[in-house]
Amino acid sequence: MTKKGLFITLEGGEGTGKSTQVKLLQQALVSAGVDVVTTREPGGTEQAERIRNLLIQRDAGNFDAMTEALLMMSARREHLVNKIWPSLERGQWVISDRFADSTRAFQGYGMGLEQSVIEKIYTLIAGNFHPDLTLIFDIDPELGLKRSLKQLSATADKTEKTEDRYERMGLPFHQRLRKGFLEIARKYPERCVIIDATQDIQTIHRQVLKVIETRYGVSGKEVRNG
Repeated sequence: MTKKGLFITLEGGEGTGKSTQVKLLQQALVSAGVDVVTTREPGGTEQAERIRNLLIQRDAGNFDAMTEALLMMSARREHLVNKIWPSLERGQWVISDRFADSTRAFQGYGMGLEQSVIEKIYTLIAGNFHPDLTLIFDIDPELGLKRSLKQLSATADKTEKTEDRYERMGLPFHQRLRKGFLEIARKYPERCVIIDATQDIQTIHRQVLKVIETRYGVSGKEVRNG
């Protein structure tokens, strides 16, 4: 497809604050006159959200790496066809909380699926389409897990249906994730920028805005969190 808009993805391990930064970036870009769509993976459309529930809800399933990757890619195809590509075609900027690099990290580096297999499936569902910019939020996995589990505990509903399946996979898994994301950044330096996620929210937000201004000449005003 020919993109008229820009596709920006935010990646990283658990507890990096990506979701907060998506909201702040959206508000800053809107203030600069940019038409912005925010979304997430897995999910982003009604059908893809159904697949999300299979993958990240506690006790929702126990899949091997290949099955999990295929589910992720199925949700991604639905997401691309019905949300991402149409939005970009309209000239909108699309900001996604996770995309294909998460499959490379979680099912690849984390669960052991060969990267070549992941790339073959990705090419099948997306062709040569890739994000214009990927911000990789880096944090020590032990700190990230503490942050993430604390937030999940605060927001859990009465039935205890929480999206903590990956958090429960243990520290070694998340250490492999971090290594994977850093290797992805080294492999794709033209689109990946590493962000130190141990900084405070406003410092990270300013850093993100600086990357956007440097790359695309768009100066969004800083937004205060909360």
